[in-house]
Amino acid sequence: MIQERMLAVQAVPQDFVHGWIAYTSDHGGKFDIWLYRPQNGRNIQLTQGLGSEFSVPYWSPDSRRIAFIGIGNVVHLLDTVTNAVARIDQIEPYTLLDWSPDSRYLAYVKNSRIIIYDTFSHRSYAIPEPGASDVQWFPSGAELLFGAPDSTGNTQLFRIRADGTDRRQITQNTDGPLHDVRISPDGTFALYTFPGASISIISTVDLATGAVFTLEGGPLAKNYFPAWSPDSRSIAYSATAYREPNYYSLIQVDSRTGQSPRTLALSDCFATPVDWSPDGSKIAYLSGCAGLESASQLWITSFSGQMPVNVLSGGRITAFQWSPLVRRVPESIFTSFVYRVSFPYPANWRRVSEERYEGEDGFFQVSAISAGDRIADVCRSEASHPLMPYGSSPRIVMTRIQSREACFIFPSSDQPAEMNKQAALIVKYPRPVQIGETFYNYFILWADVYHIRQMGGQLSFI
Repeated sequence: MIQERMLAVQAVPQDFVHGWIAYTSDHGGKFDIWLYRPQNGRNIQLTQGLGSEFSVPYWSPDSRRIAFIGIGNVVHLLDTVTNAVARIDQIEPYTLLDWSPDSRYLAYVKNSRIIIYDTFSHRSYAIPEPGASDVQWFPSGAELLFGAPDSTGNTQLFRIRADGTDRRQITQNTDGPLHDVRISPDGTFALYTFPGASISIISTVDLATGAVFTLEGGPLAKNYFPAWSPDSRSIAYSATAYREPNYYSLIQVDSRTGQSPRTLALSDCFATPVDWSPDGSKIAYLSGCAGLESASQLWITSFSGQMPVNVLSGGRITAFQWSPLVRRVPESIFTSFVYRVSFPYPANWRRVSEERYEGEDGFFQVSAISAGDRIADVCRSEASHPLMPYGSSPRIVMTRIQSREACFIFPSSDQPAEMNKQAALIVKYPRPVQIGETFYNYFILWADVYHIRQMGGQLSFI
């Protein structure tokens, strides 16, 4: 049951910020996931006894769902609209959870394997990768970034296709373990901290060239919780400092190449998580430690010179994350009474024929297949077409659409360029559809790899 509380909560000026902040707190008695809305001070408890002190909320890119590791080390998926909760796996606390760009797949590491979990079909597959950590999606949704040790034990950054092929080493690090690996929102840079906890330095790497840049950081070389700005140009972090008799932290910002450090605020905690507002103009952080390990306050500071605002107080607050900025693309609905289907597509795409629509950023085309009862055979037949429209090693992902057997076919890296990153979705009709003199028992949607999951996930039969 959702509970709403307004005690010890402050709204900030209307022009101050937008979005929701998901946070972990025990001010309801137990650690749970809460939502705070800066515009009006609204505060909502989302879970009841599911969180833990180590729970970190991770927003899906569409700002609808939150993934977190909760009680019993169980990964929970929370729908903030319906408040439905799904329990999907059991993993180590503090493991990074990362959503795919289309808000469908969750990537994480478990038992020396990269797990890709389909949150729609509740199926998963694994990519063996000993020692892997901090796996994350590239913005394309086709590749993953992660850290893993090389033969000397030094952590390197690697990229790999989501089907487990084309693994490539990016860095030539000789400084030992790397921690807190985070890819920039635009996928061009990554950051990490090294070598450990007592000394923690932030570096960035250009993923195209391998060039490494090191940030100056704070006075004690204790720099924690680095976070990318939404535009991928800056990094915010907590830098520990000391003034007799207490440690405290500086809320600092620097460019991704480390050329312009700036202190925005102070926290009385040894270190604090930080995060950016969706528009990149504000930073949230924790304070209120009062000599204790746990914070009890959430603050927001601005780049415009406004004084920091204490927006939440009470209980222990251990983690938080601001919801991302959702750019809603206007949609139209494609409906075909011939193929008996309906699904959304970008409104700026134009009709080329009754079966095909195109735009500057993608396309789709529909058809039907008459084949046997085993959908796995139909999918393999399409994927292994002699002309290799999906490349030499396409990936087939079995799923269900509208409770019907279905599969996605995703291209391999050697797909011919003229195919324009074509992928496919095959779904078994609820009942055969007659087109002309032939009955067809499968619907097929071809679309570019960046749009096929979204369109296919909302497909319905008519």
